[in-house]
Amino acid sequence: MTVTESPTSRVAQILSRPISLGGLTVPNRIVMAPMTRMFSPGGIPGEDVRSYYARRAAAGVGLIVTEGTYVGHDSAGQSDRVPRFHGEEQLAGWAKVAEDVHAAGGTIVPQLWHIGMVRKQGEPPFADAPAVGPSGLVTAGAEQTGKAMTQQDVDDVVNAFAEAAAAAERIGFDGVEIHGAHGYLLDQFLWEGTNRRSDAYGGDPVARAQFAAEIVAAVRAVVSPDFPVLFRYSQWKQQDYTARLAETPQELEAILAPLAAAGVDAFHASTRRYWLPEFDGSDLNLAGWTKKLTGKPVITVGSVGLDGDFIKGFQGEGAPVKGIDDLLDRMEAEEFDMVAVGRALLQDPEWAAKVLGGRFSDLKPYDAAALRSLS
Repeated sequence: MTVTESPTSRVAQILSRPISLGGLTVPNRIVMAPMTRMFSPGGIPGEDVRSYYARRAAAGVGLIVTEGTYVGHDSAGQSDRVPRFHGEEQLAGWAKVAEDVHAAGGTIVPQLWHIGMVRKQGEPPFADAPAVGPSGLVTAGAEQTGKAMTQQDVDDVVNAFAEAAAAAERIGFDGVEIHGAHGYLLDQFLWEGTNRRSDAYGGDPVARAQFAAEIVAAVRAVVSPDFPVLFRYSQWKQQDYTARLAETPQELEAILAPLAAAGVDAFHASTRRYWLPEFDGSDLNLAGWTKKLTGKPVITVGSVGLDGDFIKGFQGEGAPVKGIDDLLDRMEAEEFDMVAVGRALLQDPEWAAKVLGGRFSDLKPYDAAALRSLS
C-alpha cells in the first residue's frame, strides 16, 4: 500500500504535542507498545536491554512501555528469560534502563504482569508454582486445570503489584502500566468466560472488575499522588481472538468505571486493528469509547503504520507500510490521545523520528525476521 505523504507540519502539530499523564509530561504522543522479549537471563535486564529502549527514546518515542515484567508472585510467569520486576539484581538492571532512557530524552513505565492460568506447570522461574486464576480455567468452556485463587492468593497478588509499583517509583521510572489484557490473570477475572466465581470477585461486570480495581487502588496507595498509573485492557484474548468483555458501551462502562475510580490515570485500549469500530452504530474504536466513557486519557494501538495483523507476524508473515492519515484524522478529532506502535518500531528504531520529520518514504515494511533479532 502506498503511503500518503502527510504534510510534515500536520504530523508535527498532532503527534508532537506534549501531554500530561498524572504528574508526568510526555514530550509527544508516540508510545512504544509493550512487546515480550526473552533477552533477560535470570530475569535481569542487561546492557542490550538498556540499548534497545534507549535507542527508541533517542529517536523520538515520547513514552516507552516496557515488555511485560513479572511481579513478585511465584505463579506470575513461565520463563527465566523474561525480566522480573522484583529482586535486587533485577531492579538494579531496570534502574539503569530508566536512566538511559531519560538520558536519551524519553520517559518510561514498566508493564507489570501476572500471566495467571496461561502458566504451564513445571516451567521456570519457579517450577513448583501452580497455575492460578479466578476459577482455574485457561479459557471459556475449558476444564479446570489450575488453582482457583483463595482470598489469601488474591491478597498476595494485590500486594505483589503494589510492591512492584513502589519499586518502580523508587528506582526512577515515570509511572507504571498494569497489564489487564490478552487473557492473562487480571483479564481472566474481567472476562466471564474464565471467571465463574460466586463471591465478591465474580458475577456481573462490576464484580468481575473488583480484583483489578483492588490492584489499582493498592498501587495508587503506595506511590506518589502524581505518579501515573496506566491500565492496559483488551476485548480479545490470546486464547480466543473473538472474545469480548463487553457487547455494549454500557457493559464496557460498568467494567471501566471502577478502575477509573480506583486511580487509573490513563487507559491503554489494546486492539488488533485500531481502525475498526468497536460497537455497532458508531465509528469509535475501543480507545475512543474508553475516552468517551471515562474521560481519561487513552492510548490506542493495533497495527499502526502497517497493513496487516500483528498475530500473523508471529506466524512468520511480514507486512507492508500503511499510511497514518486516518490515525491523524482521529487524533485531530480527539477520539483518543496517544498512539502505541509495536511492530513498526520493532522493525525500525527510527520510526518515530521519520514520522515526526515527514520522512515517510524512508519507512520500512515489517519483516518477521525482526522478531528474532529485536535490535
